[in-house]
Amino acid sequence: MAVETGPRVPDPSLRPAHEVLAELGTDPERGLSGAEAAARLARYGPNELRPVPPVPLWRRLLARFRDPLVTLLLVAIVVSLGAWAVEGARGLPVDALVIAAVVLLNAVLGLVQEVRAEDAVAALAELTAASSTVLRDGRLTTVPSAELVPGDLLVLAEGDAVGADARLLSAAALRVQEASLTGESEAELKDPAVLAAPAVLGDRTDMVYRGTAVAQGVGRAVVTGTGPATEMGAIADMLERTRAEETPLQKEIAAVSRSLGLLVVAVAVVVMVAVVLVHGVSGPGDLVTVLLLGVSLAVAAVPEGLPAILSLVLALGVRAMARRNAVLKDLHSVEALGAASVICSDKTGTLTRNEMTLTRVVTASGTAALSGTGYGPEGGARVVSGAHAPVLVEARAVLVGGARANNAQLDGSGGQWTAQGDPTEAAFLAALPKLPGAADAAAGFGRLAEVPFTSERRMMSVVDEETGTGEHRLFTKGAPDELLARCSGVLVGDAVEPLDAARRAAAAGAAEALSAEAFRVLAVAARCLPGTGEEPAAGTGVLDVPAGDGLEHDLVWLGAVGIIDPPREEAGAAVARARAAGVRTVMITGDHPATAGRIAADLGIAAPGGPVLTGAQLDALTDEELVAAARGTAVFARVAPAHKLRIVAALQADGHVVAMTGDGVNDAPALKAADIGVAMGITGTEVTKQAGRMVLGDDDYATIVAAVHQGRVVFDNIEKFLRYLLSSNIGEVATVFLGVVLAGVLGLTGAGDGTVALPLLATQILWINLVTDSGPALAMGVDPELDDVMARPPRRPGDRILDRAMWLRVGRVGLVMAGAALLTLDVLLPGGLVAGHESLELARTASFTTLVLAQLFNALNSRSGTSSAFHRLFTNRWLWAALLLGAGLQVLVVHLPPLQAAFGTRPLEPAHWVLAVGAASLVLWTEELAKLLRRVRAREPAAGC
Repeated sequence: MAVETGPRVPDPSLRPAHEVLAELGTDPERGLSGAEAAARLARYGPNELRPVPPVPLWRRLLARFRDPLVTLLLVAIVVSLGAWAVEGARGLPVDALVIAAVVLLNAVLGLVQEVRAEDAVAALAELTAASSTVLRDGRLTTVPSAELVPGDLLVLAEGDAVGADARLLSAAALRVQEASLTGESEAELKDPAVLAAPAVLGDRTDMVYRGTAVAQGVGRAVVTGTGPATEMGAIADMLERTRAEETPLQKEIAAVSRSLGLLVVAVAVVVMVAVVLVHGVSGPGDLVTVLLLGVSLAVAAVPEGLPAILSLVLALGVRAMARRNAVLKDLHSVEALGAASVICSDKTGTLTRNEMTLTRVVTASGTAALSGTGYGPEGGARVVSGAHAPVLVEARAVLVGGARANNAQLDGSGGQWTAQGDPTEAAFLAALPKLPGAADAAAGFGRLAEVPFTSERRMMSVVDEETGTGEHRLFTKGAPDELLARCSGVLVGDAVEPLDAARRAAAAGAAEALSAEAFRVLAVAARCLPGTGEEPAAGTGVLDVPAGDGLEHDLVWLGAVGIIDPPREEAGAAVARARAAGVRTVMITGDHPATAGRIAADLGIAAPGGPVLTGAQLDALTDEELVAAARGTAVFARVAPAHKLRIVAALQADGHVVAMTGDGVNDAPALKAADIGVAMGITGTEVTKQAGRMVLGDDDYATIVAAVHQGRVVFDNIEKFLRYLLSSNIGEVATVFLGVVLAGVLGLTGAGDGTVALPLLATQILWINLVTDSGPALAMGVDPELDDVMARPPRRPGDRILDRAMWLRVGRVGLVMAGAALLTLDVLLPGGLVAGHESLELARTASFTTLVLAQLFNALNSRSGTSSAFHRLFTNRWLWAALLLGAGLQVLVVHLPPLQAAFGTRPLEPAHWVLAVGAASLVLWTEELAKLLRRVRAREPAAGC
């Protein structure tokens, strides 16, 4: 049953807000009920654009037969059937049937891998789905944006992504970035006043739209359209679906596959020509045999499944990170994670617990200390300096002012107190019950208007009306230096006295002293608004920033508070672990330099008394000077979001791969510029989450380090299966090529009884490809950490995964495999270097088995480039399952009569099995010797030291 697209609301931009609310059946004070929201979601469907219809599985399966090499193989099957018919159609066309079965099975396995990778990516997309804040049942709650319904009350704040089309109800300095819809680069100032006439999309100032972002201010709006009924949905069919840019790793592997494909096709042609020249062709059967050999060699030797295996391994690795609260938004960000050399982290909430606790209040008469931690009401207040009575009066005024100039909420449901909104603001609310009378005093005011906080102003103000007296009062909260500059009086006891130079210096000194103790310091001031026309009209709820600046003068200094956010217990260990892995930690914060330096020293980021570069000092540096300064600076304080962008650029110019954390809307450019933009999942805005490549579910620095560790493990595993696949494929090609070229030396020329004698049959080559490629490669993709990946420096940005050393290694291993297989063939065949006495069919079976077992031994080799294969031998159960399955299938193909007929094998005696296992194990022993020499060389001191 089709769902409706939503209620028909005639152009809401031309209708008063109360009419739109009435038509949608929304209570402006409580929003929708939970039951009504669920009913509308069922009726109108999720707030999603129409998805692209999925490609049916049968069409995706057919698409796998369009590969040029597979097409060649299909042509070869047809030729084989033709030759079988020409020769009288005696028996079954075994070669054609077997090759067709192998091709079909390979296609099915490839499709399964592709579907699994897509499922993993889809699961990740769900983890990073956008969310919106709504008012339901009279309470603020966060819901997935996909669950927004017409009539929902959206609560918008700076950094939010607008989840649906909505009619504004109220706005305070609300500016929305609408470039995604209108192309306008400047954020649009919004006003809930109804439009006088129809307007184009970019001029509808009383509307907000899905896909746009709040650049500044706050507001509320009622949802008028969701899903296809939004403006974004209306143009969705015209939106261009851009092709994702390939990452360096994808490009490198694609180039290797193409180059290897061309090389192997050339080798296959040479092999076919060599077979014809060496053995001759006596009939159509021989011609088909040679053709099938060449095509099968080309198909088997090219790792056509490599992209699918790569995507699946990356997806599994990224899902493992997600289980540890690090959600990567795209699979190939693992590349950058594995190479990260600098982590630029904010302090609050990332290196610290983000449970802001107000523990100190400093006023003109003295200091009060508050006990308790977190957001719960437990705790009390005591005077630690100054006269008891005036200090408590002044402290109460400070807490009341901070609680009024505040947009946070506390939630104690479930016995666990949590903060909705800014944690620093929540600290004021949590402190109120600790000082008798403060909570009641704060409840005695009602808000009239707000001047919102901006990073440029570094403060916010509200205009309140006192219940009973009707007096209007301005409460302001913000940076001490900003507020002191706007104050002309100071509260002493219950009286206001002039703020002379001595008192101004004392207030500034008290704030500095709190900062030196690693407190986050906020000041609170107030002002009574006389009936001079300055105050806003009751109920407007809106003051833009210029109007607010007109009120924020001649303030009364109430005092300053010290708010502590204790370091996370695990952060210090994570910083040390990152340092051991060659990854620098750089703290970038807007806090006071003394606070930043103290926390950095406590966590081991910087030495006590180490250099701290401030935003003002950074502005005085040229780009080149900043590059030099960043090399020796681990702490940046009092920085604005624009400074983060310069710091990222300076570190990247110095050759670093940079991870940068951020939570505010202004952090988005720096997150996009960084190699790994890390958005905070708890405190981060939706805009920041969209800009970042990774989202932290717990806002914890240790999670970033754990993600770097997991990224290195995943990258190590990619190297493992690349070593395995490439060396195994080279071994197959070398076995056939050298077997044909050295046919006379090996005794093959006289062993054919008038037919073409080959070291391997086409069906056997395809069997090797089927049995030994995908299973072990996928198992290595989930291999547990074998070597300590955090004991080595990060990869350099220009390093190739397939470098000269790896090519030499895979080439050597491939030649050893070929040598082992051909040695087995020579030992059993009469007339070679070693005189044997077995038939060609049996010798070829033993050689075929040797090559299969050699590739299984090679899987153990490929787990590390330096550690012994016997190190942590049994830690990967999936690899052992793949190896045992491969060995078991090889036993069946050698001894099961139907498979013997299909693959041209003969049963082997125990002595033959011993010979095959022994020859195959040469791959293991030669590589063990090479690794031993490598480890010895690594331990030798450099010459001259």
